[in-house]
Amino acid sequence: MAGPPTQNPPVPDRPGTLSWSGVSDKPSYYRLFAGYVLAQFATGIATVGLALLAFDLAGEESGAVIGTALSLKMLSYVLGAPILTVLTNRLPRKALLVALDLIRAASLILLPFVSSVWQIYALVIVFATASASFGFVYLAVVPYLLGSEKDYARSVARSRIASDVEGPVSPLLAAGLMVFLGASGIFLLAAGAFAASALLVQAAQLPQHLGAPSGGLWRKLTYGPRRFAAIPELRGVIALDVTVALASAMVMVNTVVIVQGLFDLQRDAAAMAFFAFGLGSILGAVLLPLALSLVEERRLMMTGAVIATMGLLIGTVQDGLTGLLALWALLGLGVAWALTPATYLIRRIAAPSDLQALFAAQVTIANACLLLAYPLAGWLGATLGMGATFAILGAMAGSATAVAWHMWRG
Repeated sequence: MAGPPTQNPPVPDRPGTLSWSGVSDKPSYYRLFAGYVLAQFATGIATVGLALLAFDLAGEESGAVIGTALSLKMLSYVLGAPILTVLTNRLPRKALLVALDLIRAASLILLPFVSSVWQIYALVIVFATASASFGFVYLAVVPYLLGSEKDYARSVARSRIASDVEGPVSPLLAAGLMVFLGASGIFLLAAGAFAASALLVQAAQLPQHLGAPSGGLWRKLTYGPRRFAAIPELRGVIALDVTVALASAMVMVNTVVIVQGLFDLQRDAAAMAFFAFGLGSILGAVLLPLALSLVEERRLMMTGAVIATMGLLIGTVQDGLTGLLALWALLGLGVAWALTPATYLIRRIAAPSDLQALFAAQVTIANACLLLAYPLAGWLGATLGMGATFAILGAMAGSATAVAWHMWRG
């Protein structure tokens, strides 16, 4: 299964899509991107601070508190953020981004003053909803700043690299900061980072409005998913979101079980495995602009999905840390190539008025897939063992990849 047949040519820019002008407002883009990166790292650092705060309030039950908080975060991405995006889609983009940064800063400033667990949950919902909404608007604004295909491809790669680097680096930064600042200091520092992000966004020249669907709240809320399902090129993306979620869930949920449980190794070995996955993903992002200049994005996404599927199936026979590190790096590469070019594909085929709705739909669908894949990977691992889990998730990923290939074939 190498990808869509060769006779299926790249889809040209359609009438009504945002054309490639060749002109980029790089100063505004870099200000916006710097604000985005600052916010990414501030979020990661605040998550570590949240774990400390949960322990102070709940003691030995803090694990349950953190688990619930992270579940609420995912639900906010899937449900809360799309609603907020619809309610604010006629506001000026710059003012909205600044407001979302300030809302996140205010949420973190309030966290040290909470006295009960429910207050943590409430602030997590507010923070996560604002974070997801910021991401939706960011994705929709960048195409208006970068009119060159090469510039836009590089921006997609940068965003992926920033996300991959933030994962392992933020806990290290937080660990160093904890020595000097404590949990309250971490929250205040992260809030300051969001304030700095707001200043950077304020200094950028952004489009005022991007257009919005008409109709009532429900029609607006479902517009993005309905348009996503109506466009043939994007229907295949939904299937690949399933493949990516299954591979990612296997890594995120079962790495510690495999390394410390089956291999009987220490925690640092599990950290190495997570690092290998991140390194593979970063490598995929670094190679992305070159790959997109050589092949059509759907073919690259299919290649990534096949790599991720094969990685899961190979997991049924691998044994030992060295093999796991190589396998996790392979999965990271596959996930990056299967998921990241979707942004480029949406940019190329969507009408300007649909950009934000389609970007939001893609993020929501991807997170919904993860919300289902995480417990599935955990339950299979605990019930059937790792070999069977690799096989079942690999078969499911292969089926989803085959569905995407069939959709794109015609």
